[in-house]
Amino acid sequence: MKNIIRALAFSALAGGLLWPSDADAEKLVILHTNDTHSQIDPIESSGLGGILRRKAAIDSVRAAEKNVILVDAGDAVQGSLFFYLYKGEVESQLMNAMGVDMGILGNHEFDNGMDALERMLRERKDELLATNYFLEDSKLKGLFKPYTLRTIGDKRIGFIGVNLNPTGMIAEGNADGVVYSDALKTADLTAEYLKKVLKADYVVALTHIGYAPETPPGDDVLADQSEYIDVIIGGHSHTVIDPSTATGLQRSQAVNDEDMPVLIAQTGKSGAYLGKISIDLDSIGKGSKSYRPTSELILIDSRFDKNSDPEMSAIIDRYRPGVDSLLRIPVGHARHDIERAGTREINFMADFIYTRGTEMLGAKPDFAIINKGGLRTDIPKGVISKGQVINMLPFYNKILVLDVKGSDLRQVFDAMARTDGNGVSSQVYVEYDPENDIATKVMINGKQLDDNKVYRVATIDYLANGGDYMSGLREGEIVIEGNKWLYDEMIDWLTTGSGRGKSFGYGSPKPRMIPVNK
Repeated sequence: MKNIIRALAFSALAGGLLWPSDADAEKLVILHTNDTHSQIDPIESSGLGGILRRKAAIDSVRAAEKNVILVDAGDAVQGSLFFYLYKGEVESQLMNAMGVDMGILGNHEFDNGMDALERMLRERKDELLATNYFLEDSKLKGLFKPYTLRTIGDKRIGFIGVNLNPTGMIAEGNADGVVYSDALKTADLTAEYLKKVLKADYVVALTHIGYAPETPPGDDVLADQSEYIDVIIGGHSHTVIDPSTATGLQRSQAVNDEDMPVLIAQTGKSGAYLGKISIDLDSIGKGSKSYRPTSELILIDSRFDKNSDPEMSAIIDRYRPGVDSLLRIPVGHARHDIERAGTREINFMADFIYTRGTEMLGAKPDFAIINKGGLRTDIPKGVISKGQVINMLPFYNKILVLDVKGSDLRQVFDAMARTDGNGVSSQVYVEYDPENDIATKVMINGKQLDDNKVYRVATIDYLANGGDYMSGLREGEIVIEGNKWLYDEMIDWLTTGSGRGKSFGYGSPKPRMIPVNK
């Protein structure tokens, strides 16, 4: 403990940034975003969100409130053609124009590797926080602080940034030099240091660990087992915590290890909502177990269209031609709407991986695996463009085939059970227990999984390297590996390969991983 306090004290030389005191301040408003995923325009399926609308909503709050801080809880990038083409340049400029005060890393900020991440972050003007990532031996050295302090009125508000473990979530090699420290312990020790040593009155944790992830700790555990954190503003799990609903209110109102209230907030994803937390500064520090800040979600819809910011509009207009050009190139046709949240899209992609694995090998593998997190958008009925395929499969993944022992595959199917099922090809049928996160029955080509047999599996390199916690695949031996990105594989297959002229996404809507005892 003493060593950690000393280390944090040393970092205090660069860590504390104070706002001028305002003796008349009575309230602090924290506006928060998370998991925007490069959704610059309104969401196509719902019509909600959009960066210009968000800025109008932020401006309206700033006009009405004296003390406003705008924060982002990570994954600001990855998920649209703006990021595919411009590698975070657009998002950084727009965050600067919005006046983001501070932000943290999400796992998708690492998608293009450390060199690209460094370039992207150097363009941002917000204060960057990373409490449980040690970055001194990485490309990000000097860009982040372990915490910051803001003095508002006569109160000192501490902010920390809490991140997930890169292992099993960030692609191998994309977070080189990043050293992870236990999220729960490091966050609470830092909060304790802020309160006991730097005399912070209140501590806000910006987190990208998820509300209740399959691999703890998440925001729920952080709130329950910490002692010194007062507010948690989260991301990663895309959880909509709306206190106006019974479920949202329950999720937002936690109690810590000292039986003191902790507020948990999160806005979902893609910018459909803007979070707003109001803190009564005069109620801080009185030891009340009943006081909680108020929290709400502001729906970002067409109400805000009439107040578009000209500066932000000009930024988007500079980059839009490149995006629009990809959306005009036809590559295929969808017979019906295909929803990412359903089973048809993931089944189709698993079967596609199997097909391409067969073509690469010149022989059939036993089955194929794809992760549902690798699919990012719906595909609407009608003509499909090159841009839509890239939006659906935005990551730099390659198809490969590997040999894996059945005993190692058991871990893989258990990992899939922890995510309530995942993508397997038609050769596989799995029953799993969602309460205990284990696969109870695994059938491959009509036969029970044999621990002693070696299976030939088609998948992507992200999973083969243990991504999505499928560490069993790391034990396999690569037989053959493709040399194209997955989205290019799909585009080529649709335009010149064996998929030419076929209806995109045609396949079984029935799930291939079935929960039992649920």
